[in-house]
Amino acid sequence: MKVKLQNVRLSFPSLFSKAKFNDQETKFEATFLINKDEQSKLIQKIEAQLDTIATDHFKGKVPKGLKLCLADGDEKDYDGYENHMSLKAASNKRPTLIDRDKTPLAEEDGVLYAGCYVNAIVDFWVQDNQYGKRINSNLLGVQ
Repeated sequence: MKVKLQNVRLSFPSLFSKAKFNDQETKFEATFLINKDEQSKLIQKIEAQLDTIATDHFKGKVPKGLKLCLADGDEKDYDGYENHMSLKAASNKRPTLIDRDKTPLAEEDGVLYAGCYVNAIVDFWVQDNQYGKRINSNLLGVQ
């Protein structure tokens, strides 16, 4: 289920190269901050989709404590996360990165950076394996 995030703030972006964790390359990733007051309809839409995906996949028996890619920013210890929901998305494949006029972006353009406002497209998928049960978000594109 694809969702378009409009006018969300970009946080911890690794869009042009894969993120590194303990000197190991991981994935292309970013966190998107969604303002609770100004974008409550978008948050409700995302929550409804996550609920539908969980209910469908787990056949109505959603595991207690199911981890989600959407989290309450008030519970995070980062500046600027207050009064926002944070949605983390990642991908093994480099996402499409375009400017307002839809021309491709390169890192040296300096257009995509932590704190800027962007539009993004993500889709959700269920992880249900030996590493845990959760609903993740796949990062498809950022404008």
